[in-house]
Amino acid sequence: MVGLLRSHDINPTHQRIEIAYVLFSRQEHLSADQVMALVNTHHSETSKATVYNTLKLFVEKGLVRELIVDPSKVFYDPNTHPHHHLYEINTGKLSDIGAEYMQVSGLPPLPAGTVIEGIDLIVRVRRAS
Repeated sequence: MVGLLRSHDINPTHQRIEIAYVLFSRQEHLSADQVMALVNTHHSETSKATVYNTLKLFVEKGLVRELIVDPSKVFYDPNTHPHHHLYEINTGKLSDIGAEYMQVSGLPPLPAGTVIEGIDLIVRVRRAS
């Protein structure tokens, strides 16, 4: 984990290493509260502020992606390669969809001086009644 953090210009403090370990050892989409709970099963000294600040830093440095599936649910994705997501509303489960399974066409003209950095699609599904 130390090498991974350093390769993204992140100072590898003990707590940052623990947070990175939780994210990358599981390869799951986790909320900040889930990250905090998992980190604190081993090291109860990690505060909520530290977890949120570290996740924000990881996003800024491109180590993880932040996924906002609705205004009250934010997940952190350790997979930064191009892909999309399937969100099951009933269960709250978020899973990957390979980029090869989705196509986007007909984008609107971009504002002057901008380029596309990426396109994130979240397909929301609900169990049929």
